Amino acid sequence: MAGVVGREAAAVGVIGVGNMGSAMALRLLECGHRVVVRDIRPEAQAAAVAAGAAASPDCATLARRCGLSIVAVVDAAQCEAVLFGERGVCQGLRGDAAVMICSTIGPHDVESLADRLAALNVPCIDAPVSGGPSRAREGTMSLMVACADAVFERHRPVLHDLSSSLVRLGERIGDGARTKLVNNLLAAVNLAGAAEAMALAERLGLDAQRTLQVFERSSAQSWIGSDRLRRALADDFEPRAHTSLLAKDTALAVAMAAGAGVRPPLGAGAQELFAQACAQGLASLDDASLLTLMRRRFASDC
Repeated sequence: MAGVVGREAAAVGVIGVGNMGSAMALRLLECGHRVVVRDIRPEAQAAAVAAGAAASPDCATLARRCGLSIVAVVDAAQCEAVLFGERGVCQGLRGDAAVMICSTIGPHDVESLADRLAALNVPCIDAPVSGGPSRAREGTMSLMVACADAVFERHRPVLHDLSSSLVRLGERIGDGARTKLVNNLLAAVNLAGAAEAMALAERLGLDAQRTLQVFERSSAQSWIGSDRLRRALADDFEPRAHTSLLAKDTALAVAMAAGAGVRPPLGAGAQELFAQACAQGLASLDDASLLTLMRRRFASDC
């Protein structure tokens, strides 16, 4: 069984060892878990193996070896593929298996996937993550968990090893996704505001580093603003979180809001800005590149 003391009965599988998935896998290894990984990119899988994980040739084989399969891929289509596609998780599930979906996808997608897993008597843990690769590696990332109480208790050791900032949302599948999208919408609004304010400060001839110090010590402070502006001012756009991801997440959040009969004005504005950033070639860069977008916009206003 996964999640039991001793941790020798079953490994933990991580499907998708990108920035967040690899950090989660390394954290689990450090905590003493046996970890099996699968990624379609050989170099990503090889890096995890070099750190001590075991590789799997496909998701079905991974599922056969693991009591808990963690899905950390990009979107709903990839979740569908790794769970139900050719050689997917559901072709190799153990009788005591559970699936944990950490990807940021729409609540209806999580519900649909969970329903299909339930038809196979497989419990689903709706558990999106937040905080970035560094915090995932340290075990301090936020983990938003919605699942049946019995499933939570069974996998509590793994969940707590992954996150010291675990929030138990209840049993309703989809609430993890709803909470993550609301969180990411606010993060996008904060980042958009921070980038706009910094671009304005530069336009006014202010020293950017000193202005950032004021932001960080005053009422304008936000974690994502500080984190991203520090990188942007150092011309460091190596992606920890691609601009395309917040573009996707804000689109999902605004669509979720529309389903509830509302249109969040600030969120919709942030969505438009991230879409513009992607359209201007910034999609594959770190989302700190929103400062680049705002600099361009202000330059074009002249």
